[in-house]
Amino acid sequence: MNIRRWSAGVLAATLFIPALAACNSKTDEPAAGGSPAAAVPADPKEALLASTKELEQGNFTFTLAADGVTGKGLIHKPSNSAQITMTMSDGAESSMGLELIYIEPDSWVKLDLGELGDMIPGAAATKDKYQHLDQSKIKDSEMLSLNMADVDPGDSANLLKTITDVQKTGEGTYSGKLDVSTVTNSDALDQDLVKALGDQAKALPFTAKLDAQGRLTELVMSVPAVGETKAHEIKVTYADYGSAAAAQKPSADKVVEAPAQTYEMFK
Repeated sequence: MNIRRWSAGVLAATLFIPALAACNSKTDEPAAGGSPAAAVPADPKEALLASTKELEQGNFTFTLAADGVTGKGLIHKPSNSAQITMTMSDGAESSMGLELIYIEPDSWVKLDLGELGDMIPGAAATKDKYQHLDQSKIKDSEMLSLNMADVDPGDSANLLKTITDVQKTGEGTYSGKLDVSTVTNSDALDQDLVKALGDQAKALPFTAKLDAQGRLTELVMSVPAVGETKAHEIKVTYADYGSAAAAQKPSADKVVEAPAQTYEMFK
């Protein structure tokens, strides 16, 4: 699921323009579980590249905050399940949200369109309900489909491969620069934003935190103001390595079959 494209799709469907909303995280604490502790490479770049290896196991929780969208969720590859909750806000009273639950081979989406939902014909029938999705109708949708083979919602491994400068600033903390000018199809970093940044994208400041086992717990990119986009941070955090819970199927009384307009909205 591409978080940035999801937000764009909902905006296009509802003619709603959001701004950044705050996101709280508790991942400053060391994450538990996962693989046995390994020696953290002394070289800062090697330490950061190695820090994303555990993500490949697909067993963790996460939060993400970017320009116009915040989210949290869990990835649980052992059960082939995932749960993602996203929220968008204009910084005032208007907001929209989405919750997506995937338990192979099924998935459900719950939409909160706020006040705009009252203006969309038929939306009342699915309000506060989980819409069961026909997989054949969303297989080409980047906004409603989940790929358990690509389990990192923050795309941190690919982003950290672009490190051009890095130094260790403390126990488990790092800072440096990323050259994201050639990054494409990133869930966390919008391609239009990369283009707008121009040469600034070749030296994007970042900070990172690792737990005691050398696993990534936080990646923050500082995006400068460009055009109509204000300066902001893109932040992704990870926790509960190896001990995330499996996603839970919504109760039957809360489920309806997704109507045609849902598929149309997310095309």
